[in-house]
Amino acid sequence: MATNSAIEWTEVTWNPVTGCDRVAAGCDNCYALSLAKRLKAMGAEKYQNDGDPRTSGPGFGVTVHPASLTQPYRWRGSKVVFVNSMSDLFHAKVPVDFMRDIFDVVRETPQHTYQVLTKRAHRMARLADKLDWPDNLWMGVSVESFDAVDRIDHLRATPAAVRFLSCEPLLSALPNLDLREIDWVIAGGESGPRARPMDPAWVEDIRDQCVSADVAFFFKQWGGRTPKANGRELDGRTWDDMPDLSAAVG
Repeated sequence: MATNSAIEWTEVTWNPVTGCDRVAAGCDNCYALSLAKRLKAMGAEKYQNDGDPRTSGPGFGVTVHPASLTQPYRWRGSKVVFVNSMSDLFHAKVPVDFMRDIFDVVRETPQHTYQVLTKRAHRMARLADKLDWPDNLWMGVSVESFDAVDRIDHLRATPAAVRFLSCEPLLSALPNLDLREIDWVIAGGESGPRARPMDPAWVEDIRDQCVSADVAFFFKQWGGRTPKANGRELDGRTWDDMPDLSAAVG
């Protein structure tokens, strides 16, 4: 079964790959790494492979799960699906053939909309012409700080039907973003006991850039000790814009 998600911009999560390694400042307080440790202790089958303690942790070694590939065929109705919420599809340890298998599942279940998010934009761009991109797959890159804006150019190099940015956890201002051929921007603050603060001006500027460029803008949360600690209103309202689902669902 799909796992219902508390993430505001999706409906369910699907994890045919689990495990990852920290590669950027945005990974410092990774929720998935902490969750994997708990799942390993609970005996969850997918989380028994430990990662490198320098960059990963218990239960968070990169592992592919071929048995999970059949799950979307059994889901009823149409769903918005976050792929690999507990991993990164473009991690170097994920075989290209397994990526192709995932893309095949996406293509063969056009009633669903799939969202893939990566920090490994260089590998994504290198492999873009080796993958057959389904129309119902949305491709995104994390842009948590100004140091990561080059990922946007790599995203533009893909033939994804919908391209999006996840500016979460937002760690710095992102002035003058190049939003050409970008369909959607998500922004949000970090949550958890070590949450780093987010300046409201950073969010307001991203929102204003999206409005000016006619790009859908979604504000997920202010962050804090818990994801909902400080709400998600910006200038007195919520911002829940999304790309047109009908453009991606067959």
